[in-house]
Amino acid sequence: MDTYAAPQPNPLLILNTMNAYQQSLALKAAVELDVFTQIDNGATTASAIAERTGASERGIRILCDFLAIQGLLTKQDGAYALTLDSRVFLSQRSPACMASAALFLVHPLHLQNYVRLTDAVRQGGTVNAQGNMEAEAEVWVDFARWMAPLSAAGAAALAQIVAGHGGPMKVLDVAAGPGAYGIEIAKLNPEAEIWAQDWGNVLVVSREHATKAGVGDRFHTIAGSAFEADLGSGYDWVLLPNFLHHFDHATNVGLLRRLHAALKPGGRVATVEFVPNEDRVTPPVPAAFAMMMLGSTPAGDAYTFRELDAMFREAGFGASTIRDLPPQSLLLTDYA
Repeated sequence: MDTYAAPQPNPLLILNTMNAYQQSLALKAAVELDVFTQIDNGATTASAIAERTGASERGIRILCDFLAIQGLLTKQDGAYALTLDSRVFLSQRSPACMASAALFLVHPLHLQNYVRLTDAVRQGGTVNAQGNMEAEAEVWVDFARWMAPLSAAGAAALAQIVAGHGGPMKVLDVAAGPGAYGIEIAKLNPEAEIWAQDWGNVLVVSREHATKAGVGDRFHTIAGSAFEADLGSGYDWVLLPNFLHHFDHATNVGLLRRLHAALKPGGRVATVEFVPNEDRVTPPVPAAFAMMMLGSTPAGDAYTFRELDAMFREAGFGASTIRDLPPQSLLLTDYA
């Protein structure tokens, strides 16, 4: 008798995907109520968490049960506890807490873009005419404040590479946002001078972070568009963290030509990006980032290394190499 059983169809993945928005919004609600920190502080029952957060006991019970189902909490005998991941990354007691990132990644502006994703697919880009790239858009102030913890690990790793040799160094940080990349270099190298470029309202936050880090006296700002502002010249390094993915090939080449002119001969560019393999479906995190660009930009994408290298070469640069900077990649590009 043939005991082999052919795989049977199962709708569970489809149903879970249909409801996945609830996971994102539940995590955001828990962050806004600071549920993870309250549990870490000893409030382990629904009633105790409700009392500390000012929320209803019923609401907290249902929310925490849902988080336990998703693997972000555990529950035993009516008491909730943090998992290792939630203790490290979602409790305000942890120096590695990145809970504020939920406030940006599940931002109402982003949600509006994806409610009309069908239209974005039809036209090949966001239904918002400019995406989120309007001058002085408040969403980027939110980015600078809320995404700083998520930038920190990658910034520290990049700084070890860029600032590793020490000595006088002039660095341009393009679309600096929270300023983490330039700040980490300045912390490692006391002779590094950082010029951070971004919108003026964003640079207020960048400077706050630089001052808090003790490098404010070597942190200079260039307010305005990376495509129009006077960027200066004679830089040893240009940092390009998470910016090229917002634009199409031709726009990026135009920007890179400006950056080439700002570098001194022998200078280098350090680019941080989500870089999928040529198949565009692996690795999952950088490959899936293309969907974020489809919903939020007119023509952005998650570019492969081959595509990024071609942009740099067209703009007059030399060879690029790529390194892991999980979950992203770091491209190091020579002047010529």
